[in-house]
Amino acid sequence: MSDDQKNTASGGQTRQRMLTFHILRYNPQDPDSKPRMQSYQLEEAEGMTLFLALSEIREHQDPTLQYDFVCRAGICGSCSMLINGRPGLACRTLTKELGTDITLAPLPVFEHIGDLSVNTGKWMRGMSERLETWVHAKEEEVNLSKAETRMDPELADKIYELDRCVECGSCVAACGTAQMRNDFVGAVGMNKVARFKLDPRDARTDDDFYELVGDDSGVFGCMSLLGCHDVCPKELPLQTQIAFLRRKMVTIKS
Repeated sequence: MSDDQKNTASGGQTRQRMLTFHILRYNPQDPDSKPRMQSYQLEEAEGMTLFLALSEIREHQDPTLQYDFVCRAGICGSCSMLINGRPGLACRTLTKELGTDITLAPLPVFEHIGDLSVNTGKWMRGMSERLETWVHAKEEEVNLSKAETRMDPELADKIYELDRCVECGSCVAACGTAQMRNDFVGAVGMNKVARFKLDPRDARTDDDFYELVGDDSGVFGCMSLLGCHDVCPKELPLQTQIAFLRRKMVTIKS
């Protein structure tokens, strides 16, 4: 029986672990700043997430530490970072699921703001504008006096499933192609195209979608390494959607 188990069995309070965080520090806006790893120690609390740990470090140890957060509920996607080399959401990652030594770094691919903070919004906006990720309504549905056509519930569920993407950037950071090609739209982009291809309200044709992702910057640039699929915090069927689009693109031009 371990010491912690003995303490618990005898009615004593279980000792919390002492965690060591190794965090990449770098401010690209400061010409004197050099990338370095800085370590912090923190006693683990019950139910502690990485977000809570970082908040504790910034509040009591280092107010200069930069990282992003908004919702704290895995909805906004802003707290995505490399956690022991793997993309993930800080607000959804419990420290008890990790060892006592934890390494944190910013996501690759995206513009670096400072420390753990990156500009995913700039990348996502550029991708969305390029792929025109909004419903291109059919002419007859533009008339506001006409009630919206009823959608089959099963189809609505399929579309909603793809709409759960929070644009955290984890899939892009885990993608080998995105590391090599600046123009690669990533799994997040192809997921959006697959979503609008399913939507019966969208007026675009198969040829239109082919023009968007039917090349090496789209579905044919994917190396099928499954990194995007493995790290998606919403567990979206990203690889399934990429395979679906690839088959459709081949059919269109065959």
